[in-house]
Amino acid sequence: MTNPPATHRTVIVGAGIAGVSAAAALRSSDYEGDIDLLGAEAELPYRRPPVSKEIVRGEKTADEIRIKKQQWYDEQSINLHTGVTVSSIDTEAHVVRLVDGKPLHYDQLLLATGGRARNPWNAPGVRTLRDLSDVPSLQTELTGGHVIIVGAGLIGSEIAASARGLGSEVTLLETASLPLPRLLPPELGELYVELHKSEGTDLHTGVAVSAVEPDGVQTIVRAVDGRTWSAPVVVVAVGMEPNVELAAEAGIDTAPPEQGGGIIVDAHGRTSVPGIYAAGDVANQPNGVLGGRHRVEHWQGAQNHGTAVGKVMAGGDDPFVEVPWCWSDQYGFTLQVAGWPEASHELVVRGSLADRDFVAYLLGDGVVRGVVSIGRPKDVRVARAWIAAGERLDAVLEGGPTT
Repeated sequence: MTNPPATHRTVIVGAGIAGVSAAAALRSSDYEGDIDLLGAEAELPYRRPPVSKEIVRGEKTADEIRIKKQQWYDEQSINLHTGVTVSSIDTEAHVVRLVDGKPLHYDQLLLATGGRARNPWNAPGVRTLRDLSDVPSLQTELTGGHVIIVGAGLIGSEIAASARGLGSEVTLLETASLPLPRLLPPELGELYVELHKSEGTDLHTGVAVSAVEPDGVQTIVRAVDGRTWSAPVVVVAVGMEPNVELAAEAGIDTAPPEQGGGIIVDAHGRTSVPGIYAAGDVANQPNGVLGGRHRVEHWQGAQNHGTAVGKVMAGGDDPFVEVPWCWSDQYGFTLQVAGWPEASHELVVRGSLADRDFVAYLLGDGVVRGVVSIGRPKDVRVARAWIAAGERLDAVLEGGPTT
């Protein structure tokens, strides 16, 4: 590994987990150049997953979810700038320009710009939950009242569980026929129908929302089929939009939405412009296990991708290859999902779905392509290795699978 000279400057745009992990990897790889870490939020960087769970429920404070304390940035000689927004990138001059007009030179640049909550309906009474700044007002509104949540994916389902825990009446609407449609095959989606309903959440699936609009002190959600629901507050949780505008305006290649969106990178995190990299949620990267490309929006993936790209920026040459993994806490149960589960996969279950204590393997032509579990984290760790290696389940599971 050849380290750049000490006068070298790395600028990282985005102080989420990918950006912080990249900065940490640069320093741990003996990078001696300057590092400027730019965060748009006025907060010391924090872990985002607790926002929809412990933070909104008031069980943790913002200071308890910081990625690193300020002392760490000082000790690592990382120039952390919070409340700073980049307005443009001059790729020829190697300059990022801040909204206040200040130019910042870079020798290499990492875009870890993440994404923003998608909100097609910008109306009074409509909320999203992604950043710490979203919490104060919403925390009060989720306590003991009535809330409608549009979207039963990971974030929407977690908000529903948090709101029920705070004593709210919850109506949960989902376009797909089952909750968690991007993660779970139908048999396991049914499990979450039962879980939501057993906890008192009023779940409606197959709801195509046509409008969300104010009506006095209420907000009305209208479906295409004519059904309506109303509550003082509506939380929209219909996914995220990758923040690609900065890259696109600078002439950096991005992917269209139908191909996952995001900034196109190679296996080392390099973009189409030399000296510029991208990592985390915003990176549309090669799938080193199955082939093709994908964009991963999970916390662990952003952390590990940021670390890998940071090492490359310090002079390393290892490609990033990882089986994605995520978790979700709802109603006291921790769901873990790894790999690429699909509805067409064969499902093999060990344990009890009814008792919510199981591991489910998802097979494509007998090969383990995904795993879903509640209560069996060790099985998930093992299965991730099987997915990475393209193992057949009947070859690695002693005694053969049972259903």
